[in-house]
Amino acid sequence: MSTGASVRKEIRIRRPAADVWARIEDPGCIQDWFPGITASTVDGTSRVVMLGSGFAMPEEIVTSDPLLRRFQYRIDFPVFRNHLGTIDVIDLGDETCLVTYATDADPRTLALVIGAATGDALIELRAQMESAPEERDT
Repeated sequence: MSTGASVRKEIRIRRPAADVWARIEDPGCIQDWFPGITASTVDGTSRVVMLGSGFAMPEEIVTSDPLLRRFQYRIDFPVFRNHLGTIDVIDLGDETCLVTYATDADPRTLALVIGAATGDALIELRAQMESAPEERDT
């Protein structure tokens, strides 16, 4: 029997998919739109995010596909038996897009915790992307 869980959050953003993807595909700017992450460093396919608590979380970037507009990463930390985060940006054809953020994790409690945080991140991402252009670029 599996002890893992999957959580998926989604949000529609009134911006072209290419604009939203440009923000998500840069692994070094996650702290700009994911509440609770204060900094990040990237070295090749390795990323370390610094949480507001001062805790450093190492990750492995698995996929960054500009054609699919898919970004995937694994949290590489012993408390997880398994983890995969997947962000997809789907063009809805009307200058808007659907962004989905899926978390698959074992143990399941961590999937629920991270899943809740990804919902907050999507809300922040939408707020930033739908703001006036001069506010987005600051």
